[in-house]
Order: sequence, then structure tokens, then C-alpha cells
Amino acid sequence: MNADRLLTTTLDKYDNVVMTSAWGEQGLFYNPDNKLARGTYFLTVKDYDSGTDSASELDRDGIYRVNFEIRPETYRSLFGEQPPRPAAGELCETGHDYDLLDSLLPHPTYAWASWVCVLRPSEATVDSLSALVDEAYELAQERFEGQFVV
Repeated sequence: MNADRLLTTTLDKYDNVVMTSAWGEQGLFYNPDNKLARGTYFLTVKDYDSGTDSASELDRDGIYRVNFEIRPETYRSLFGEQPPRPAAGELCETGHDYDLLDSLLPHPTYAWASWVCVLRPSEATVDSLSALVDEAYELAQERFEGQFVV
């Protein structure tokens, strides 16, 4: 599955999600009625290495990384405790190989915040992660709604 198809399929599946280029990535944001400038992050796709994020070796031909947040308790059930927040420009120390393809991994820089990722997922992997992506969508909805509570 290529990145464009993954993004289009995800946009079609979930309500009130908009795609915006943000910080060099394609970001999907939950933003009903465009109440916020961007909305709340739901899922991102990154396809290049940067100075502070090159652990996934995204500069390899055809490689991209899908990133999304899950609940802390879900993260812990999959990977154990979240690592501490790394210093600026450093990686999270999780013991994982961050350039492994088609496998759910802790995010190399945001695992401390319960973000996970998968590099160049196959269609079968995308299907198997459906419940986790649903969870990411629910989190984005909750954060969005929380911004409007009086």
C-alpha cells in the first residue's frame, strides 16, 4: 500500500478529518466545521529523514512512516512502559529497530507520548491495525472536544 492510498482510504473512513501538510508531513487532523486552524492530530505520514528524526531511514526508496497516538494503557500492553522523553534531537530508547518495515513499532521520538508507527505497511498490516487507528481517531475527537468545554 502506498502513502497516497493509505491517506485517501483513511480520509474516506473517518468523519470530520482533513489533510494538511504540516512540518513536512501529511497530517490528518480531526476538525469538524474547521473550528480550529488545523484541528487535533489524528495520523501523520512522513517520507523523509530530518536532522532530528532519521532513525527510520525514510530516505530509502519507497519508504514512508505512518504515525499515530494510542492510549497509554494500550501502548503499555503492546510495548511495556513508555520510555522517558528524550533530550531534543535524541531518540527514545525502546530497544526496537526503528527502520524495520511493515511492523508496529514505538515512534522513535514520540514513544514517550504513546505514539506508535509502522514503516511502509502492507494492506494486511493496515487491516490488522484498524482498531488502533480507531483508537487514535477517538483520542483526536476527545482532545478536540476538550478544547471547547467551558
